[in-house]
Amino acid sequence: MDAVRVALLREVLAGTEWPATTRCFAGALRSSVVPRGGGLLLVGTEEYEPWHLAAHLVDEAAWSGQPELSPTLVRHRVRPGDPAHLAVGLGRLESAGRGATLLMVAPHRPGPGLLERVHDARRAGATVLALDGGDAEVRGLAHESLAVPEETAGVDLDIVQHLVSAAAGENSLPAEPRGRRRLRDRLSRLADQLTSPPPVRW
Repeated sequence: MDAVRVALLREVLAGTEWPATTRCFAGALRSSVVPRGGGLLLVGTEEYEPWHLAAHLVDEAAWSGQPELSPTLVRHRVRPGDPAHLAVGLGRLESAGRGATLLMVAPHRPGPGLLERVHDARRAGATVLALDGGDAEVRGLAHESLAVPEETAGVDLDIVQHLVSAAAGENSLPAEPRGRRRLRDRLSRLADQLTSPPPVRW
């Protein structure tokens, strides 16, 4: 989803909680990754791999000049011959400690093995964030979480991931400022994004 579609999506969702809550979550993500400098690990469940979010964060990291937002995608199944950026297994979570940020995307409750690894990473000092379906155990593990229940009308986890990744790459994360200056800043930022050469695709 490009910047124009994200802007249109925000317009459609204006008046709902989603523009503000996704910006708030994106702000938590940026503030945990950028100052700490320990890298961003992105992991899904065995059934749901957030490779699309990983690709969007790589784009946003390049366009915003914030390389810290570029995640390492941690996968449940790594196959021989996978390219390096798709060949990081769950063992990587064992070395996640102080300074690292772990973003877990879990539409449904993850298996006990992943929950245990995330718990260990948190105890070792990693900051844990979660985009999830509202599971209480996931929320209990996360320092910051954003729940997207299945029954939410018109909004699903994929849409929320688009909004979060776009907001994470913005130079500032205001709640919802108004006025001509706000519009001028948005148009300028959008023009920069559309005219910048894209990074190497996944």
